[in-house]
This record gives sequence, C-alpha cells and structure tokens, in this order.
Amino acid sequence: MSRRPTLHEVANLAGASLASTSRALNGMGASPEMIEKVRAAAEQLGYHPDAAGRSLRMGRTFQVGFAVADIGNPVYVDMMKAIHEVVGPQGYHVVVATTGNDVASTADVIRSLASGVVDGLVISPLRSDDTLAAQMEQAPVPVVVVGRVHQDTTLDSVWADSAAGIGMAVDQLVGVGRRRLLFLNGPLGTTPASRRLQGFEDALARHDLTAAGMVVADDFTVDAGTRAVDGLLDDPAAERPDAIVAANDLLAIGCIQALRRRNVRVPDDVAVTGMDDTEIAAVFSPSLTSVALGSRERGRAAAELLLCRIAGESGPAQRVHVAPRLVVRESSGGPV
Repeated sequence: MSRRPTLHEVANLAGASLASTSRALNGMGASPEMIEKVRAAAEQLGYHPDAAGRSLRMGRTFQVGFAVADIGNPVYVDMMKAIHEVVGPQGYHVVVATTGNDVASTADVIRSLASGVVDGLVISPLRSDDTLAAQMEQAPVPVVVVGRVHQDTTLDSVWADSAAGIGMAVDQLVGVGRRRLLFLNGPLGTTPASRRLQGFEDALARHDLTAAGMVVADDFTVDAGTRAVDGLLDDPAAERPDAIVAANDLLAIGCIQALRRRNVRVPDDVAVTGMDDTEIAAVFSPSLTSVALGSRERGRAAAELLLCRIAGESGPAQRVHVAPRLVVRESSGGPV
C-alpha cells in the first residue's frame, strides 16, 4: 500500500504554514489565492483530508441537513443544489432527509439529524404546530426554516409570499377574460395549501368574482392532480371552470393531462396556471404559466444564514423574503 501524503508535505509544496494550509483546505479564514495554491498542491500530491480526524478535532461533523416532505419534488431538488453550491466550498456535505406530510415524522427527522449527525439543519415543513416550532427552536444545532414562521420565533427563515403569487396568476387570468376560476389545491392543513387558498380567495374578492369551486388533491404531485381533476370532470353537477389555478406545477401538469383525456383544450377551453416555475413548466406542452418563488434563491439564502449560525454568529432572528414573479406562457391563454 502506498504511503499517504501528509499535511506537512502539502504545506511545504505550497510554501505556506501548517495553520494556513489547514485553513485553506477547510475553505475558511484564508484568501482566495492561498486556497487556490494549497488545493493545487494537495491535488498534485494526491492528498485527501482525514474527514473523521478533522471532525473530532473541530467538534463538527461538516454535514448540514436538508429536510423536506418529498425529495422528488423539483422545487426541493433546486433548493438542494443551491444549498450544496453554498456549503460545499466551505467543506460541508448535504444530508437529505424526507419528513413526509405530518408533524410527528418531521419531529422524528429533526431529533435524528440534530443528535450528532449534522452541524445545522435547513428544513421546509409542510405542516407545523407549537410543539414542532418549539422543538426546532430548542434543537442543539442551528435550524433555518424555508417558509413562514411566527413573528416571535428565534428561528431564521427564508420565505416567499405564495399568496401574493397566486394573486398574480388570478390577475393575469382575469385580464384575458376568464371569469369562472377554480382552485386546484393540495392537502388541506398544510402551510402551502392554506396560504395559496387565501391568496386565491383574496384575489377573487379584489375582482368581485365568485369561485367556480375548489378541488383538493391528496398530495402535491402529478398523479394527485390528475385524480382530483378526473373527479371534477366525472361530476355532472360540478360547474365547469374556464380557468384552473393550481397550487403548484405538478398539480397543474396532472390537471392538463386529465383535461386532455376528455378532449378539453388548454388554454382554449380551460386555462391553467401553476406555481414554482419548475424546469418542466417551460418544456411541457402547452408551456405552463407559473409563479416563480425563487427556489434556488431561497435555498441559497437559507444556506448562507445557516453557515453564519454554525460559525457562532449571534443576533436576532433573520427574515429573508424572496419576491414572487409571474412567468406567463401558453397554458393561460395570455400573451407570451
């Protein structure tokens, strides 16, 4: 077995002190020029830091957690990529965990990850209550929430106003002449469903319109959207909308698939909008009008807040707001 190069050898080749070399390899407390020089020397020698020893010496795992309801949702995939882009250069790995839709499983994930697995946690819970909020506040590692939190909490948070975003979608549909708007929502009792329903109702009131109804899907997925709209179309007593506002892009795509099977044209007969502006929205046919909530921006901001807290930064809870933005495409029948 060949001998492993040592940190001393890397320092000698880079012409730097041991302390400077160590800081540069950790990506902390060193100039960009020093980091580049030391990492080049390490690569030339084939040096790889001893992760276990580094963790023991510094009292850290050099892992951050990212806990979400559904790791297959493209919104969370974008967030995860953005988090990695921020923490990776600082020597951290991202541990991803699935919380599911209920508070109990979310609490279990927090307990598991915070017990020595990670140095900090970014979490986007679908449901929350006072007990879960207290658990996040009292966790032994820093926690940053992606989503709205109570104004009195000590937790840092990054949020986008999805209610305002739904209002933008309604405004655009009304602007192109749609009047019978139906809301395709996700599971009731979840934070996204509650906020987006409120935005829908407020927007209709602003335009002095009455909703054509609401259909509730059992999940925020394509299949759930298809099943929910199939149920609507199977009900002869249901009012037929001329526009459907979906609570996210996956539900909107499922909705369009259900409409197509009944030869309902989108947007000619029924306009459809989504939310999140995922990559599939632009390539789907018809391309999907969607409200962008800045998934990458939220992930990046959450990671930056988390690294500051891990480094020991104190101070009042930070609230970072990412503004929603409507991206108009073919599915809503407006100018593209």
